[in-house]
Amino acid sequence: MPEPIIFELSAPGRRAGGHAPASPPAADFPAQYLRHDEPLLPEVSELQVVRHFTRLSQLNYSIDTHFYPLGSCTMKYNPRVCNRLAMLPEFIERHPLAATEHGQGFLECMYELQDMLKAVTGMTAISLTPMAGAQGEFAGVAMIRAYHDARGESDRREIIVPDASHGTNPATATMCGCTAVEIPTGPDGDVDLDALRRVVGPATAGIMLTNPSTLGVFERQITEIADIVHKAGGLLYYDGANLNAILGRALPADMGFDVIHLNLHKTFSTPHGGGGPGSGVVGVNERLAPFLPVPIVGRDGEQYVWLTEADRPQSIGRLSAFMGNAGILLRAYVYMRLLGADGMRRVSEFATLNANYLMKRLQMAGFEVTFAERRASHEFIVSLQSITKETGISAMDFAKALLDRGFHAPTTYFPLLVPECLLIEPTETETRQELDAFVAALVEIRDLAYKSPDTIQAAPISMPVRRLDDVRAVRQLDVVWQPDNDPTE
Repeated sequence: MPEPIIFELSAPGRRAGGHAPASPPAADFPAQYLRHDEPLLPEVSELQVVRHFTRLSQLNYSIDTHFYPLGSCTMKYNPRVCNRLAMLPEFIERHPLAATEHGQGFLECMYELQDMLKAVTGMTAISLTPMAGAQGEFAGVAMIRAYHDARGESDRREIIVPDASHGTNPATATMCGCTAVEIPTGPDGDVDLDALRRVVGPATAGIMLTNPSTLGVFERQITEIADIVHKAGGLLYYDGANLNAILGRALPADMGFDVIHLNLHKTFSTPHGGGGPGSGVVGVNERLAPFLPVPIVGRDGEQYVWLTEADRPQSIGRLSAFMGNAGILLRAYVYMRLLGADGMRRVSEFATLNANYLMKRLQMAGFEVTFAERRASHEFIVSLQSITKETGISAMDFAKALLDRGFHAPTTYFPLLVPECLLIEPTETETRQELDAFVAALVEIRDLAYKSPDTIQAAPISMPVRRLDDVRAVRQLDVVWQPDNDPTE
């Protein structure tokens, strides 16, 4: 049964005013700001409010309540200690406009965070200001463009993207005034080097790569790719969405990358999902360091200071108010300090172990794994194409049926290269028992696809609402409630 909206619980005259502050006299407000009609608010008790919103919160799928194996999104557990320490009064009561001498503790944490991120990427300099992965991407390509402009090579406006890249990559290139040039991936999952050689030239600004790639495999020819692009005068951008697979084990700088964005809300275990908050910090090597967005935390003797446009005149400028998402940055700082270098290496080891264990278990259960001859990095792809052909049950049907079995679905239909695919990323925090239960659920759904396909096509049946028309929901979104006797209708 669908959860009622709070207006449906309303009864005339019901109040929850025991803890409400006294209303100020209306005379204290200018007349033009006074309301003439009663606001349309539900009339409910305090207990009704508590129960209603508690029930709504329990309807959400989250990493705190369910296995959440979204491929390329790294839905990791967020340790509560990180949240608790980031919310210390000395942090949350600090005003961003306060003088720097009153925020030395916070600035020291941010300075150390910059240093730790340099250590795990091999980059020369870090800027913490981008507030999301998309903004980090934008900053990366904007710096590549600024670098070429500063060298008098403004004609370099082509950004190369593999066909397995994240969809945001070509979008970012376009937003930065560049043209995306797509190249294919070979049948082994690696970038087609011959195709790359054919497209590089005097118009090449750079290439955008994720390594490991969205296909779940490590790009084995990365040094050759870097050599081809650099010899053509271009730069390499690293999409850090999949950094969880190599954390503490390999440095993007050693692969030849010039700029990287990091999703602190993925790899470094800060809150993720629901549209925010996020943090897409960027790191660069020496050649791009002058173009980093500001402000950056610097050090002047024993004092920590903000480095702004006055200190870095070639900067691409400011991307956010003040210096970025401070609370998310603090959570990442605590997470990295708690783990240390050895702990971060264990993250990638267990993430990779879980991915390969789950991949092999599904292979043994008869599922088709893409690039089965390759070792999974942190995620892998299962193709349901043959099952769909034989039963009519699609990857989306599997996704909906998983909800009834207590699991959030993996990423569906991405990457687009693989038909009827599930992109599965278990992360390092899941137990073997949980992974085995996920395998059992997929096996059960597959068996029902052959024996009783109508059962799967009807899923989900245990959720507050049944299956929605996704296309209609996007094109005709209606989230406004109005009473039956609304005079505005």
